[in-house]
Amino acid sequence: MDMPQMTTRRLPVFRSSSFRIVALFAGCFLVSGLMVTALSGYRSQALLSRQITQAVANERDEAFSEAQGQDVSHLSPVIKELVQNEPGFYYLLQDAQTHAVTSNMLHLRPVAGWRWLSWTHRTLPPDRHPVIGYGTVLRDGGYFFVGIDATPLQSLRRGLWLTLAWNSLIFLLIGLGGGFTLSRLVLGKIETISMTAREIMRGDISRRLSLNATGDEFDHLAGSLNAMLDRNEALIASVRQVSDDIAHDMRRPLARLGQHLDKAMETLHPEIRDSALIRAKADLHDALEIFSSLLRLAQIEAGDRVPDAALCSVKNLFDKIRYFYQAVAEDCGKILVVSAPEPDVMIEGSRVLLIQMLSNLIENAINHSPPSTRIVLSAELDKTAIVFAVTDTGPGIPLAERERVFEKMVRLDSSRTVPGTGLGLSMVRAIVRLHGGSIRLQDNNPGLRCEITLPKS
Repeated sequence: MDMPQMTTRRLPVFRSSSFRIVALFAGCFLVSGLMVTALSGYRSQALLSRQITQAVANERDEAFSEAQGQDVSHLSPVIKELVQNEPGFYYLLQDAQTHAVTSNMLHLRPVAGWRWLSWTHRTLPPDRHPVIGYGTVLRDGGYFFVGIDATPLQSLRRGLWLTLAWNSLIFLLIGLGGGFTLSRLVLGKIETISMTAREIMRGDISRRLSLNATGDEFDHLAGSLNAMLDRNEALIASVRQVSDDIAHDMRRPLARLGQHLDKAMETLHPEIRDSALIRAKADLHDALEIFSSLLRLAQIEAGDRVPDAALCSVKNLFDKIRYFYQAVAEDCGKILVVSAPEPDVMIEGSRVLLIQMLSNLIENAINHSPPSTRIVLSAELDKTAIVFAVTDTGPGIPLAERERVFEKMVRLDSSRTVPGTGLGLSMVRAIVRLHGGSIRLQDNNPGLRCEITLPKS
């Protein structure tokens, strides 16, 4: 089946998540900045407006106080003097017919209360300014208005709107520019990851992501992905190795099986036929044992937790090994010594797997050592761990081969004639790793020493 075509089109910057996040942040910052600016501007306007209205109110009250009456005749001389001596204010005194009696501004409709005039002017010279003031209808029908230049308040309002407009534009440009720049940087790193992934999908499983040594989240992600790719490459290599080893090691029992079946079909002698069938059955058993061991090993390696974990007595484990293999070792001319720790030690793990771990090591020592070999199973307690040791006085394993013997289906040339599947030590290492321990092979001078370190409960 053909693989689906992989797209190589780059993601547009403005559709990227990083740009959207930066734009959202810039929008929130813009709204908050405008709210703060508007609030501060409103407070400044309110303060200035109160100062202006208070000045107008004081000027009005002072004029009424000096005139000692709220009619045109009493106010006329007072306002005439104020027009000459108070250039900062605007005054208008009209009679009942709206004719200006004295003023420094044009006439107005007689409206009482606070008034905002968009512009006014003195008689000479022309002077157009906004004015805020207070108008009073007098007792005799006249009208008196006093006001003050509102240009500062108007300028403050215009300045506030201009500030809000410029702030909006600047925040918008910064948000878009920052989002675009950041998105380009992020997309560049993501595109590197995508290109590497596509190359790996095309078959180049040795490709890895480069690290920038910045220690940021992309370096952390790249390190995690590289570790995953290393693990996958190792698993793929392991599967290939197992496939090759299965093809190599299964060839003999299957070939012998075919030969024995051919012989049983061709012969007419009952004894020869029965003997050939018995041998064919033995070869079939060997093939099934290899597949069963591989399946069991795959289950152990795929697990992330110990099945049926419980506290186990090391002395009880050693007693089982003694019971299973003491007689077997004697029949093979070997000496098996099982030295349980005193006092007893408890270890947390799977009882079945721990017994299988020790059994595989003892079987290896029995099968691959000459007669009169002394095999010792012992355990020592460390501060945080318990160390199992299986030693023998056999031929040992060359230093260059000690890591290789843990691989699946690997059998040294000197062991080809010994019954087995080549999965014993692979199973041991898988069980040790599942229990959070480590295993190593050392010289026993003479022979081999296998040490397994497991955390104690």
